[in-house]
Amino acid sequence: MRLIYLHGLDSDSNAIKAQIVSEYCANHAPHIEVIRPDLNRAPDDVVALLCTLIGENPADTVLMGSSLGGYFANLLSDDTGVPAVLLNPSIRPDLSFRRFLNENFAKQFAAGTLADDAVIYTTTGGWQIRFGDLAWLEKHRLQVKNPNKIKTFLRLGDELLDAFATQEFYSEKGACVCALAGGDHRISDFDEHVAQMVAWARALAQE
Repeated sequence: MRLIYLHGLDSDSNAIKAQIVSEYCANHAPHIEVIRPDLNRAPDDVVALLCTLIGENPADTVLMGSSLGGYFANLLSDDTGVPAVLLNPSIRPDLSFRRFLNENFAKQFAAGTLADDAVIYTTTGGWQIRFGDLAWLEKHRLQVKNPNKIKTFLRLGDELLDAFATQEFYSEKGACVCALAGGDHRISDFDEHVAQMVAWARALAQE
C-alpha cells in the first residue's frame, strides 16, 4: 500500500505531520510506503504531479492531506476515486487566500484592475501565489463525489479555518467526520492521533 501525504500551505515535504506519519509507518506498518511530494507549485502543476503519482498504482493508494493538502486530496479523490484522509482540510481556499490581498491589492481587486499574474503571496516553500490562482481554485470546487472514500479529522479549535463549516460540509455530503473540541489548525497533538489516521487509511485501501 502507498500513502501519499500532502502538506499544507507554507510547508513542504518535511512537514511535521508528514514526518510523524513516515516514522509511525516505518515502526508499525512497514508495508506502507509513504510518499511525500512537495506541492509548492501552481495548482495545475500540483494536479499533474498527483495524477502521475496516483497513476502508477491507483488501486493500492490512499491520499492523506492537511489543510490545503486536504483540499487537493479531496479534489483528486473526486477526479480519480482514490480514497483520502483529510486533516483540518481547506474546503474553499479561493476564499481563505483572499487574506493575502493586502490593502494595495484589495483596492486593485475592488477596482477590477488586479492582473491575474500579480503575485499576492509567496510561500515559505517558494510557491508564488498569483491572483489568477484564486480563480482556478474557485473553478475547481470540491464535490465529494465519493463520500464513502473520505474520512475527515477535525480539531474544532482551528484558528485559521472554520472547522465547524468544514464539519457541516462533509457531514452533509455523507462523508465520515471525526470532530474533536479544542486543538489548533496544525493539530499540534497529531502524534496522539496518527495511529488512528493510518488505520483509517488502511481500512479505506481495503474497501
